[in-house]
Amino acid sequence: MTQGKDKISKSSDGVTEVRKREHIETILKSDVVAKGVTTGFEQFTFEHCGMPELDLDRVDLSIPLFGKTLQAPILISSMTGGVSQGGIINRRLAECAQALGLAMGLGSQRAGIEQCSLAKTYKVRDVAPDILLFANLGAVQLNYGYGIDEARRAVDMIEANALFIHLNPLQEAVQPEGDRNWSGILKKLENLISQIDVPVVVKEIGGGLSADLVRNLLAIGVSAVDVAGAGGTSWSEVEAERQTDNLIKKVAHSFAGWGIPTAYSLIEARREAGNIPVFASGGLRTGIDIAKAIRLGASLCGVAAPALGPADDKTETAMNHLKSLIEELRIAAFCTGSGSIKALSKAPMRRVNDWSVVDF
Repeated sequence: MTQGKDKISKSSDGVTEVRKREHIETILKSDVVAKGVTTGFEQFTFEHCGMPELDLDRVDLSIPLFGKTLQAPILISSMTGGVSQGGIINRRLAECAQALGLAMGLGSQRAGIEQCSLAKTYKVRDVAPDILLFANLGAVQLNYGYGIDEARRAVDMIEANALFIHLNPLQEAVQPEGDRNWSGILKKLENLISQIDVPVVVKEIGGGLSADLVRNLLAIGVSAVDVAGAGGTSWSEVEAERQTDNLIKKVAHSFAGWGIPTAYSLIEARREAGNIPVFASGGLRTGIDIAKAIRLGASLCGVAAPALGPADDKTETAMNHLKSLIEELRIAAFCTGSGSIKALSKAPMRRVNDWSVVDF
């Protein structure tokens, strides 16, 4: 572990815990959706099949991933933990994932590593023993004392099957407590990947991944990427709501439209990724969005903020929301004549503006 300014900052003063609580409340109560940018999915539409020649109830949405079989290609994406409210939300979402056969990611586990008493807010295996579960750490923390030991602790803490390393440079740049040194992260990440025993997936959190970055990530051995593009929750907007410094608040609001739209980041990533899975998240609101993402190259589709409110209410509300996504996805597949996710990934699709055929 490095020393001096690079050592791990402890959160015994509750700063990280307070931040986690503020993030939940801000997303639930404030308009923090990206402004001036959309996901791009509205630019594409499926060619409707008026005679599917399928039994709707037999449409198979299951997929294999990282040694698990999911009943639908849906990831309850990384949101929270490190605070009691987050722990309740995580357990409700995990119950849903277990019942519906979905994947789930936990929020950044920095709080649980720095303050052991908060680790319980991430633990969900007792209610979700069978799900594909992702641990989560921030890439920038590799410049602030984190390394293979902390990554293993994050995985072991929740008995995870895989590890998300999230990229959030914009959020850190406008966050009151933000970590600003991103120099040399790629090499440190390569070292971590070479030593850890679970698949590592690198994800953005609303800015998208460029083709160049995807190539660099593939070169260091990532097992998958999650484009997490623009058009959903804007973390600069979230941080603007938290800011007390009016100057930085203004700066944060200026980036509300920043990022690569999810659909276009997905298309670029898929072209670069070869056989490596590409996950899509960032503004996916319906099962139709998920179907479009599958057609544009996604192996797994993440939903976050739209599930947070229902999970903050009660498990049943969250369950019903996720069931509606699954049913919308099933009907979208059916109405394209697709009896499986593999078939849906090749379904006829057109561009809305000129009705031209999408041929990738």
